[in-house]
Amino acid sequence: MHSVFLKMRDFTVGSEAKIILNFSIPLVVGNLFQNLYNIVDSIIVGNYLGKEALGAVGASFPIIFTLMSLIIGIGSGASTVVSQHFGAKQMTKVTKTIDTIFIFFLGASLIVSSFGIYFAEDIFRLLQLPEAILPEAVNYMSIYLSGMFFFFGFNGITSILRGLGDSKTPLYFMVISTLTNIFLDLLFVVVFGWGIKSVAIATVVAHAGAFFAAAWYLNRKHPVIKLSFRKYLFDRDIFKSCVRIGLPTGFQQSFVAFGMMAIMAIVNGFGTNAVAAYAAAIRIDSFAKMPAITFSSALSSFTGQNLGAFKEDRAKKGLKITLLFSLVYSISISIIILFFGEYLIQFFTSDQGVIAIGQDYLVIVSSFYLLLAIMFTLTGFLRGAGATFIPMLTTLASLYLFRIPMAYFLSDHIGVNGIWWAEPTGWMAGTLILIAYYYSGKWRGKEVVKKPTEN
Repeated sequence: MHSVFLKMRDFTVGSEAKIILNFSIPLVVGNLFQNLYNIVDSIIVGNYLGKEALGAVGASFPIIFTLMSLIIGIGSGASTVVSQHFGAKQMTKVTKTIDTIFIFFLGASLIVSSFGIYFAEDIFRLLQLPEAILPEAVNYMSIYLSGMFFFFGFNGITSILRGLGDSKTPLYFMVISTLTNIFLDLLFVVVFGWGIKSVAIATVVAHAGAFFAAAWYLNRKHPVIKLSFRKYLFDRDIFKSCVRIGLPTGFQQSFVAFGMMAIMAIVNGFGTNAVAAYAAAIRIDSFAKMPAITFSSALSSFTGQNLGAFKEDRAKKGLKITLLFSLVYSISISIIILFFGEYLIQFFTSDQGVIAIGQDYLVIVSSFYLLLAIMFTLTGFLRGAGATFIPMLTTLASLYLFRIPMAYFLSDHIGVNGIWWAEPTGWMAGTLILIAYYYSGKWRGKEVVKKPTEN
């Protein structure tokens, strides 16, 4: 058993700054590569298939995210359960958690794929997607969703490894998968001219390759994770813990996704140029936000292990260090986008109408990344502590009480830029609520592992 712990990272000892930074860097690189899936898809589609196809890919993203978000949230709960049991050195429960979450992912992937494919056209029509974009959007999303099992499977592996303190192994497979996706995109679209369907096929193949490669490697090399569905056992109590911690995050992500669909519906009302510009701009925006989000994810694992080991002061020090890292990054990326946003949009399209709208989005939104860094960092800490309910309510309030109403109101008065200005309004509200909750101290006592009572 001692050798098992040597092969996985213990966050309860050592320099907090060094641990968080060393753990975060592979996560940042891996998540940036993961975002390259969507970015490369959009760049190739926009340049070789036109702005209608670019809009189709962009319009699919909020719907796909909506269908996946609840499942991913529960997966994040499993990561917290794994990290806390590992921090408490309860390896049997770590193994049971791994078994349980993979059985769940298998069933969930079948449900999500079937539902999304069957109702794809109905959903797009409900969102009033322009008719010029609709057929390609349905084709793209239907093929993309057919590969949900591979996406959830690989996501499950990465979530569990991160809970165990291993951020490097997922990075290696993500890099290989992304490079495969890029190669297949270029081959299918540029060389063979197969159209938008082939872009989705390339992504499914890349996801499948990453999952099977990771499963093959882990079955032979990892001391804890052994993937064999014939031997898996489903533990109801552990699943309840995963759901209790992960469901608020899942609901949070689901409602965020529904909110993104509402925003997409507003954008759709401004025509094909706005839809294509939004598709390109959110790719850049997501890429720019990813390191701050990843710092938050690293902090969750750090916090989970240290609170599982009853080291609250160390967990809080990790919060301060992560916040510093996130703030420095966010200021730097904001400056870059403010000066070079127009050139970044030009990677996706040469249409000047699309470029102008996309540039406005990037200038407005990137000016407020500082707020987003604070909000993400606090959310990561609270998630690692098991206190996920208030962050969920905070996200919903910032989205549904501020961003969406402001987007409707401002877009009526100042046009499409009003949609962009509504986003930082929601961030401001969410940040203030989370700061107040953190300092209230009511997040204490939400851990899975309880401190033994002294006699």
